[in-house]
Amino acid sequence: MPEEKTAGGIIIPDTAKEKPQEGEVIAVGPGARDESGKLTPLDVKVGDRILFGKWSGTEIKLNSEDLLVMKVSDVMGVIEQAAQVKKAA
Repeated sequence: MPEEKTAGGIIIPDTAKEKPQEGEVIAVGPGARDESGKLTPLDVKVGDRILFGKWSGTEIKLNSEDLLVMKVSDVMGVIEQAAQVKKAA
């Protein structure tokens, strides 16, 4: 079994590593502010399928629906859907 050794000498087996979670973006804010206060647009949009860490964000309940609110820095990536190709009959 492959293992990874950290700088502190702790050995972590691959089976114990955190696997990313997947979800759909249902709302986004106007962007994030940089150190100078300038608004930077987000790289995600409503409808995107994203990957994020298991412990990312804050769980909330809104209108009896469980949601996760997170910073854009918690997003590991956007999953791109492969185009579906239909064969002509």
